[in-house]
Amino acid sequence: MNPTQIPIGVIGLGLMGCSITTCLLIAGHPVVAVAPIPSDMGMAEPRIHGHLKGALQEGLITQLPDVYFEKLRITEDYGLLKGCALVIECTLENIDIKRDVYARIEAVVSDETIITSNTSAIPISLLQNETRLPSRFLGLHWMEPSHTTRFLEIICGDLSNVQYAEWLYELSHCWGKEPILVHKDIRGFITNRLMYAMYREAFNLVENGYATVEDVDRACRNSPGYWMTLVGVFRWMDLTGVPAYHTVMKDLFPTLSNQTDMPKLIDDIVKAGGKGVLNAKGFYDYTPEEAQEWQKTYEEFSYEIRKLALKYPTDVVKTRLAQKNDEDPSK
Repeated sequence: MNPTQIPIGVIGLGLMGCSITTCLLIAGHPVVAVAPIPSDMGMAEPRIHGHLKGALQEGLITQLPDVYFEKLRITEDYGLLKGCALVIECTLENIDIKRDVYARIEAVVSDETIITSNTSAIPISLLQNETRLPSRFLGLHWMEPSHTTRFLEIICGDLSNVQYAEWLYELSHCWGKEPILVHKDIRGFITNRLMYAMYREAFNLVENGYATVEDVDRACRNSPGYWMTLVGVFRWMDLTGVPAYHTVMKDLFPTLSNQTDMPKLIDDIVKAGGKGVLNAKGFYDYTPEEAQEWQKTYEEFSYEIRKLALKYPTDVVKTRLAQKNDEDPSK
């Protein structure tokens, strides 16, 4: 595949939309970035420029940001999506808003254009029913910052044509991804279901006095945070002894939280207007300077962890064994 020959549209230019656009520009795609919210028009260009500047400083790209901007059109005009082969919607998690966006997209693109949503909360099978041609609608679930992470979920809805999913799977390798193909639609997809099970237990431990917020975060950083860049949960169990996990599960599973209502800790923060580092009000207390520095530090970390992760791709062991076999003529 040649990304330079595949024009892509991005709808929504908040944090995610801008980093997705950056990822696509780095891969070489011509990009039409549509701002459904007029205020995003002024924010998008400096944000994308900042991402590209950081990518240049970290060695992800070799050309100045202005070179990539030559392939970018930031607009409020949906009509400019007409020639796109793929459109990625990343608007607010509101089905009424998305329905309106899909109607605007389908009014201008061809029937061969693939339409995707970056939703992390609404099932793809539900969203595709809001489109005229549901077979060409799929989910593309990204992770922020999209231009540095390897993560991408490609989700088939009940009516999706799997050939479109396979095309996206191949194309996403041009974006520097190790994609996950979700064959059957399920709310939350794969990663969020795993993560929200952990979030629920984290709230349970804090709200019932077993540990503080700081303790829970420290446990995550220094245990799963230590090995998850290399392996996932099943490989980890293989590496550290499957029978031990079998023994622990028998007694531990019945004690884990199965709470279905909203945890009070997060409910109180949100009702008080807390948004985390975005407004310096979250699970931790921040000064405005601390909140800004945490955002900057995470961006720096995302580049550093990317460098480490790229040294250990998913096929690292197969590659090493093949190299050993090549070096040893007796094998």
